[in-house]
Amino acid sequence: MPHPDALARLWPASAVRARAGDLELRWIDDQLLLELAELAGRGIHAPDAMPFEHPWTRGTADEVARSVLTYQWGLRGEVSPQAFALEFAVLHRGVPVGIQGLTAKDWTVLRTVTTGSWLGLEHQGHGIGTRMRALILHLAFEGFGALEATSGAFADNGPSNAVSRRLGYESDGAFQVAREGAAVLHNRYTMSRERWLAQRDDHAALLGSPVELWGVEVIRTPLATEH
Repeated sequence: MPHPDALARLWPASAVRARAGDLELRWIDDQLLLELAELAGRGIHAPDAMPFEHPWTRGTADEVARSVLTYQWGLRGEVSPQAFALEFAVLHRGVPVGIQGLTAKDWTVLRTVTTGSWLGLEHQGHGIGTRMRALILHLAFEGFGALEATSGAFADNGPSNAVSRRLGYESDGAFQVAREGAAVLHNRYTMSRERWLAQRDDHAALLGSPVELWGVEVIRTPLATEH
């Protein structure tokens, strides 16, 4: 099995980590990916709900798990100074509970990131979703030097909208999106760097422990300086 240090040397994104007490964001290796795929197969939302524009959570447990595998495998190579898609396993007390993503386009020009996530149904309702978003925001702003973060949720996705409001995002309008053959309102939220700095103490209280970051300089320097 390849040594983690060798992988980090060849692919620095694999070394990026963020941790606050019992909550950690970690690069998704194949072992974690398998556990997360099986977790998704056990359910992410109620059968009558759909929080995603693409309904990848429909199907049997194995079909949903395979969707996670193929999607994550396809994203691994998408890291460059111009654009990146970083997907992290969310571990709570060492147990994989979901995935938190961070994407950017035209990074060297805009320095704007977009977050997206899911949490296994069996781990919902315990405040983990709010804490993992606070942690990825810290990684984006403090670790990578982002200037703005955006997020969004369907109007009928109460928990996701509540997380954005709880963390102090600013509402940035709404628009219609096609979802499973119907037009559905989708809310957009933004967090500027200045707004995040003003909310930082509140986020720290939610996280409950100081944030530790690893691997960010290896990523931040080329992302911030290469053209």
